[in-house]
Amino acid sequence: MERVMKLGAESPVVIFTKSSCCMSHTIETLIRNFGANPTVYELDELSNGIEMENALVELGGKPSVPAVFIGKEFVGGSNEVMSLNLRGNKLKQLLIRANAIWV
Repeated sequence: MERVMKLGAESPVVIFTKSSCCMSHTIETLIRNFGANPTVYELDELSNGIEMENALVELGGKPSVPAVFIGKEFVGGSNEVMSLNLRGNKLKQLLIRANAIWV
């Protein structure tokens, strides 16, 4: 879990995904549409991807991907990110506070 937390803190927005996951693509697109440039880790393309996926499940990711970190904090998966987006400007405010976007 330490490795996942360290990677999650390396950039204002970090998304753990799998190349075959349509929700991962959707969440990445949503965040990019705000003007953010997330760091994306495709777990199915990493040699230690299974271990990282297990760590994300331990953090509460159900399913494990997409898993989103904003401002060094684990936000959650697609349900949590979409909920933030639908509740006014909550997602945008998080992105601004994390210095992922400026406007």
